[in-house]
Amino acid sequence: MANLHELAKPAFIPALDPDFKPAALANRAFLRLAKESGNAVPLVFALERGGAAITRYETVCLPESHPQAALNLDYAERLVKFLLWARGGWRVIVGGPKSVGEHIRTVYSRTGARGFDFDFMGGVYAKPFTVEVTTPENVPQSDESTMSLGGHLDGCRIGFDLGASDRKVSAVINGEAVYTEEVVWDPRNATDPQYHFDELMAAFKSAAKHMPRVDAIGGSAAGVYIDNRPRVASLYRGIPKELFDTKTVNLFFDLQKAMGGIPFEVVNDGEVTALAGAMSLEDKPILGLAFGSSQAAGYVTPKGEITTWLNELAFAPVDYHPSAAACEWSGDTGVGALYFSQQAVFKLAPKAGIEIDPDLGLAEKLKVAQNHLEKGHAGARQIWEAIGIYLGYSLAHYADFYEMKHVLILGRVTSGIGGEIILAKAGEVLAKEFPELKNISVTLPDEKARRVGQAVAAASLPAIL
Repeated sequence: MANLHELAKPAFIPALDPDFKPAALANRAFLRLAKESGNAVPLVFALERGGAAITRYETVCLPESHPQAALNLDYAERLVKFLLWARGGWRVIVGGPKSVGEHIRTVYSRTGARGFDFDFMGGVYAKPFTVEVTTPENVPQSDESTMSLGGHLDGCRIGFDLGASDRKVSAVINGEAVYTEEVVWDPRNATDPQYHFDELMAAFKSAAKHMPRVDAIGGSAAGVYIDNRPRVASLYRGIPKELFDTKTVNLFFDLQKAMGGIPFEVVNDGEVTALAGAMSLEDKPILGLAFGSSQAAGYVTPKGEITTWLNELAFAPVDYHPSAAACEWSGDTGVGALYFSQQAVFKLAPKAGIEIDPDLGLAEKLKVAQNHLEKGHAGARQIWEAIGIYLGYSLAHYADFYEMKHVLILGRVTSGIGGEIILAKAGEVLAKEFPELKNISVTLPDEKARRVGQAVAAASLPAIL
């Protein structure tokens, strides 16, 4: 009996990762198998998140009597995993074969294989995570929510972007950046909340020197932010829980107060990536992907709004091979962070014959690999070609969950010639394997926008009252 990952037979195989099994191909092959059986049965999921918003996703699977019905379990588990991190949810409703529903209930439990997801989602939405099993017809319909945010260019604004290896800030006057800076920092190892406050205040003061006044501040940061409060984010992993709950949760309100109470907005960095794309391309819908210390993603709808979805694709699976690299935080394998970030480069570097000093900071480590690439190192080129292959197949996977006209790729990993290599290889994959997606435009911003574009777009988040 075949395993789900064995159904994926890619035409493009990364030289440094020959076991890569793209989710897009495995899912498509499974659905063909189900439909060709002549007895495909409905499989429907609904995920409820904050504000009673609901995402419904319909698919099919094999009947329980089919000799390969065991494939249903892996297919459903990987699908729920993707939906949880793309959409978010504290309640998952499974409508389909009872064996599938019970499998999801077991796996997504505190003691199950997805205990991390169980705890994370419960923490984000401040409700106990639950899985309910029912019939397809009893699964509720979608009830999505969107919001208008950003695109405000008037006045003197500060925009900031917080990553794990560096923080960026821009001074923006009437939509034009008059000053930008990048500063290396180490937020994940900071145990005192004051570190984050002091670093951001230093950034704000640096930008403020280049403007006659500051009317508003907007920011993007890795992690989950709801109503300007960080819920879960790797930037604050070093902060003890008691201090996080009493100090860090109010970090941006304290910063707003220190800056005179001016309009202040902070959202996930992926959302600002998408916003930056929509503003620069003047078109939508758009999926924005930032390849930095981790993978960030954001989405602007066909109506030009952002959603209340999580869009945390760093935790969403794109490779189904069971021996794929594991995320050091969640423990799961084959998730986006290991394929579209500095972590992807570091994962592949040893196979490419590139040694990187483990004592270097993240930005310095990446620069070592990029220097080899610029000098024509064959192994270094294979690293960026592998990321391009990953991207081509993963965009086809994302297209099953996002309506996309444009995809914008940016972040430190795309700097220099690496971005062009990624784009070219992804284009080859899409053209050969997924010609039906030929109308999706995948682009890179110019070099400056790749590095600080998010900080500039973030400045446009708040409206000046």
